[in-house]
Parts: sequence; C-alpha cells; structure tokens
Amino acid sequence: MAVLMREAIGGSLRRVRTARRRTLRDVSRRARVSLGYLSEVERGRKEPSSELLAAICEALEIALSDLLAEAAEAIAAEAVTAEAARLRRPVGLRQMDLRLASGSDEPIPAMSPVAPVAPRPVSPQPRSPQPVALASVRAA
Repeated sequence: MAVLMREAIGGSLRRVRTARRRTLRDVSRRARVSLGYLSEVERGRKEPSSELLAAICEALEIALSDLLAEAAEAIAAEAVTAEAARLRRPVGLRQMDLRLASGSDEPIPAMSPVAPVAPRPVSPQPRSPQPVALASVRAA
C-alpha cells in the first residue's frame, strides 16, 4: 500500500522534532496548535492546512520546503521498495520450497544428475517386404 502524503509529512515532523529533542508540548505551544492535534498530525491521522504546517515548521525552526522535500523522498523510497518487492516474487515453485505430501517440513533433497545412456548401435537390417493390402475401389 502506498504511503499517504499526510503520513509522510507526519513522520518527517516527528523525526525533526525528536532529532532536535523537542517535546510535543513545546512545539504545540510555539505553533499555537493543540497538543492532541499536533500528535494526530505526527501520526498521519490528520492532514494539516498549509498555514498550520508553516506554523509547525516555524516552531521547529525548519524550512517548509525542506520538510516537504523529506516527505517526498519518503514517499519515493516507499514506492521503490514496493516495486522491488513486487519484482522479487517468485514466478513458480522452486525445488527447495517443495514439501513432501506427508507434511514433513524437510525440503525434498536435490536429485543428482543422471548420466546419459549411450544409444545402442543400430545395425542396418534388411527390411522384409510387407504384404500390402489393396482396397478395391468401386466406381460410382
């Protein structure tokens, strides 16, 4: 599932706040937003308006463009990870993943390659004439 913009912004806000060792209470007072609402924004539950986001960024002393760039990078990284996971899915069953019908968790042991058998030389034998049966054709 793709990361939503509000989740990426909230994660970026929380990373910046914790990196600067600021509390939710401190940031909420400086941004003039309720503590509960700021917590919801950081958890990606609420999508803040641009004015509120600018006030939070000012309280954290970061540029709004830097916050949005970090959120965009998080979304892009998640998209790359999801695509890589999709491409790694096996197309078919691999031999090492097969299990015996008895329910054993032991994988089936790998088979050793079988040496090819040399063909027997074929001596040319005269073909005996086979009788050919002719079907009679009736004229219509």
